[in-house]
Amino acid sequence: MNFIFPDFSQSRVLVIGDVMLDRYYFGDTPRISSEAPVVVVNVDRIEECPGGAANVAMNVAALGAKVKLISVVGVDDTSKILARKLSLFNVDYSFIYNDNYLTTIKLRVLSHHQQLIRLDFEKKFRNSDILSFIEYIKLALLSVNVLVISDYAKGLLNGCLEDIIAIAHEFSVPVIVDPKGSDFSKYSGATLLTPNLLEFEHALGCCYNREDVLITRGMEIILQCRLSAMLITRSENGMLLLQRGREPLYFSARAKKVYNVTGAGDTVIATLAASMSVGKSLEEACFLANVAAGLVVEKSGTSVINLSELKSVINGHVDIVFGVLSEDDLLRNVDLARQRGEKIVMTNGVFDILHSGHVTYLSKAKRLGDRLIVAVNSDSSTKRLKGINRPINSLEKRMVVLSALSVVDWVVSFNEDSPKRLIGSLLPDVLVKGGDYQFCEIDGSQEVMANGGQVYTLDFELNCSSSKMIDVLQQSKDK
Repeated sequence: MNFIFPDFSQSRVLVIGDVMLDRYYFGDTPRISSEAPVVVVNVDRIEECPGGAANVAMNVAALGAKVKLISVVGVDDTSKILARKLSLFNVDYSFIYNDNYLTTIKLRVLSHHQQLIRLDFEKKFRNSDILSFIEYIKLALLSVNVLVISDYAKGLLNGCLEDIIAIAHEFSVPVIVDPKGSDFSKYSGATLLTPNLLEFEHALGCCYNREDVLITRGMEIILQCRLSAMLITRSENGMLLLQRGREPLYFSARAKKVYNVTGAGDTVIATLAASMSVGKSLEEACFLANVAAGLVVEKSGTSVINLSELKSVINGHVDIVFGVLSEDDLLRNVDLARQRGEKIVMTNGVFDILHSGHVTYLSKAKRLGDRLIVAVNSDSSTKRLKGINRPINSLEKRMVVLSALSVVDWVVSFNEDSPKRLIGSLLPDVLVKGGDYQFCEIDGSQEVMANGGQVYTLDFELNCSSSKMIDVLQQSKDK
């Protein structure tokens, strides 16, 4: 396909549906609980992201499109967090506040990219605000090109879908639906339905292994529900587009590594809506949505894909990003560097007060390969290792200074006492440690060597130590 990239700044999308807050606890699992046969998670990072229809709106906004979000929320702290995060992404939202409703929270606990458990905090919605909801939608439809209905079956859309779709038709606005439940007839009259394979099979009441049967039943639903098309997302098997009067179209899966599928459907429908809003054909919109889906599942948590990421992949050239990165972003960029044949070197430390010894050491480490990763202990990790009065400089300051060195390509933090897990995740070609260590004493050395990598120790510069400098400064202060 000779793809012409759309100008998303002209896109106008309305998103309605259930909003929620996706909360993530990340941590290591060092042991089994003494209370029950379950793992203990040492939580070292917490993230909060808008989910459901709010994540769809965030994805639309991340592409540079104008988006309006309408939903009902509770009068609670969760809705305040959602409002604040949506504002940061320039999402124009209209919340109808309901005292009797609890804004949904989905709490997921993850370790090493594996989800261990999900806890839902929610209360089913009752349609007391439905008239206000529809009036908001009517007003918003005056200035948009596409309507997205994001149904997460929390009760907001019960009993009003037929009216909403009919109103959209009156305004000549196409309707894209991310469906939920076994009854697709409630979405009758929509332009496009985007179920995943599990949702599609749930609607059919059984599983189909044969491709021809899948297509036949899909076309039956299109006719029965008066749809124009259906896009079935199928994880590692890509996407299947079914349209009235046309041959099925297949889009191969593009993800190299799948870390998390949470919110992938939101990214798909957001990219479809933004593309169709500026006149892209359904085939072109699906092509772009497939690329976006391949990118978002390589990220952890509920994530969005921005315009530059999409353009890089579509144009066949992905730029490597350097500097201070999250672990997930670092993994992707290290993979890109390896694809170009570059040798990855890694070291770690506190680097509290940067001195000439550090610079000499890092320069020697860089000469062992093409790219140098410096992993830095977090503030809490440093306190556990060095004492409550350390670090002198915060993690952010230490990382900024390190990233400014020409020999350092990437800086990443870790919260554990040991970088072993992080090293095992990145698996550098060369692992470097300063000082007189045996290889078996170096955290991560076994993992690196088992992967075919090398481990080196480098001598420190004499009489250069952050701890000694701090002691001298403290003694001078005490005099």
